[in-house]
Amino acid sequence: MTTSRPTAPRQGSSRKPTAKHHEPWQGAPPGAHEWVSFPDPEEERTWLFDVTFMESRWTCIFGRGCQGVLTGPAPELVQGCCSYGAHFTGAKDVRRVQAAAATLSAEQWQFRDKALPKQGRRLDIVRKSKTGDVTTRLVKGACIFLNGPDFPGGAGCALHRAAVERGVPHLELKPDVCWQLPLRREDDVADDGHVTSTIRQWDRRDWGDGGFEFHWWCTESPEAFVGTRPVYLELADELIAMAGRKIYKRLVRYLEARDLTFATAPEPVGHSDAVEVEVATGNGAVRGGATQPRPVRLPHPAVRRRSSHQPQA
Repeated sequence: MTTSRPTAPRQGSSRKPTAKHHEPWQGAPPGAHEWVSFPDPEEERTWLFDVTFMESRWTCIFGRGCQGVLTGPAPELVQGCCSYGAHFTGAKDVRRVQAAAATLSAEQWQFRDKALPKQGRRLDIVRKSKTGDVTTRLVKGACIFLNGPDFPGGAGCALHRAAVERGVPHLELKPDVCWQLPLRREDDVADDGHVTSTIRQWDRRDWGDGGFEFHWWCTESPEAFVGTRPVYLELADELIAMAGRKIYKRLVRYLEARDLTFATAPEPVGHSDAVEVEVATGNGAVRGGATQPRPVRLPHPAVRRRSSHQPQA
């Protein structure tokens, strides 16, 4: 095997080595998120929030490039994450959705006739698997509430459409898992009874083993991070429902103060990530030249991957 040595530039050549520009956050490990935790003022609970996702510009792109959760890209089906039906969180969730379904009209719900009961009064919208999972029925390969692209009223969740038309939050009508996505709350109870409640983005692993078979998932895809507002404002209703209004307000105060810190931090000179500050000495004199790290917001991993793949100008 032969090897070749790099050739030195000829004299007079204008070629010069160029320094590769690195973003200040490129020292972060792949997949890193920032978090904030604080105690609940009224109970033995600690709240832990995924700051990186809360500050991101994730937004639902259903029907606007969403590739769905099948094993291959299927944007033409306009199914989003509705292909496997909604898993109910309990009997209360089931009763609420059944009551909401009973108020839908044929103009709002494509498969209403499929749900009409053959006997009894309750709509036939629920299925229980052999393993005990309780979900919405599937019709034509997706949730019974999903209107297809051939429906005169347009593709999308019938329950969501009804909520929009009534001017109410969609979480009042839709199954819990549907209105919570892409957020997830987990409660971990310690041996002493103290609860740690974590609110973060919904990842593939949260779907179980099947989630790793998805061709595409929105919280890891830069195409979905195109919203105009941060998640903590975009999904305010959902966060209030998951954590309560008082805790949500505490979170917002923190994130707004954090945002102000980034907005008012002085620009570093050149490519340095440190800024010069004045420091008071022991005798009251002030000297300059001291530096401190400039605060750097950590973009969402999906956005960082997109940035790292873009050619540098």
